[in-house]
Amino acid sequence: MSGVYIHVPFCKQACHYCDFHFSTQLGKKEAMVEALIKEMELRKEELPNEDVETIYFGGGTPSVLSNDEIERLIQTVYDNYNVIDQPEITLEANPDDLSKNRILQLSKTPINRLSIGIQSFFEEDLKLMNRAHDAQEAENCIREATKYFDNISIDLIYGVPGMTNDRWKTNIQKALHFGLPHISSYALTVEPRTALKKFIEKGIVPDVDEEQAQEQFHILVDILEANGFVNYEISNFGKPGYFSKNNTSYWLGKTYLGIGPSAHSFDGQHRSWNIRNNVNYIKSIEAGELPNETETLTQTDRYNEYVMTGLRTIWGVSLEKIEKEFGLKYLEYLNQQSHKFLEQGLLVLEKDILLTTKKGKFLADGIASDLFFLR
Repeated sequence: MSGVYIHVPFCKQACHYCDFHFSTQLGKKEAMVEALIKEMELRKEELPNEDVETIYFGGGTPSVLSNDEIERLIQTVYDNYNVIDQPEITLEANPDDLSKNRILQLSKTPINRLSIGIQSFFEEDLKLMNRAHDAQEAENCIREATKYFDNISIDLIYGVPGMTNDRWKTNIQKALHFGLPHISSYALTVEPRTALKKFIEKGIVPDVDEEQAQEQFHILVDILEANGFVNYEISNFGKPGYFSKNNTSYWLGKTYLGIGPSAHSFDGQHRSWNIRNNVNYIKSIEAGELPNETETLTQTDRYNEYVMTGLRTIWGVSLEKIEKEFGLKYLEYLNQQSHKFLEQGLLVLEKDILLTTKKGKFLADGIASDLFFLR
């Protein structure tokens, strides 16, 4: 099974914390849609023996596309790839795009899962992030979306400067009030070349407090697990039957095809990525050329990626798989490097599966880096 990811590189305005590839200039939107369609046609031979089980519209803000444009892109996937019956088809959307009528019309398209970028239910947080919606729009769009969609996820951000633990708890409780089956939640990170980074450097905004972020992560885990959610990946919480199939495929090392500027693809042995430039992307595709680079993953690359993704999930890192796919040298190295984390209670070994503990989960990426095999 594999997935198709479609990157829509447009936003109405730039969020202060975001370093994803996007443009706030929508003049090239129609040309971009045509290029996305043509790229899928150019790459139709790349998944010859794979069934597509997920189609994911990410960005950027895919909800800036019209319903007709979205349906054309979905149809192109069906025209060029072998799609299973009832695939998971997700649209990332912002609350300001989800009017009552838009939600109704989306429910009539093949889209069967919405991922809504709420981030916070509080005005002060949304203003700090420079989100295009307000707190009332956040609540209104969820209330309306639940009338037409069963499979809905929302994004929430913790560790926001000035966000108290009480306000964070209220954010979580508001999300629970709507009966949503999936929540993705991320710690606010300060990325280079973002407005947030500049504001912090100038003293306009306080720096992110890592200890508070970690505390708010544990608050999140405790509340959601008490309400029937499974923390199946560090940033993702789903009710049984509502785990994101698209995201899960990444963490389990399945193949996927990334369409659009900056999109990444993976076939198990190779990783490729498209250029991060809308104009050059469109020109290349119009000329029938794929504007991407490819790297062949070494055995060590694949080992490191498996350790990194495995420790982030409930499926962990299989010692049997390490020995079978990478060899005894890697297994012995992993056992040696993981020993201190087992003693510290940050990792646990259950039936030959290496897992992060509740205490170690927030630190999973740092732990994984210590388990990487250095060439």
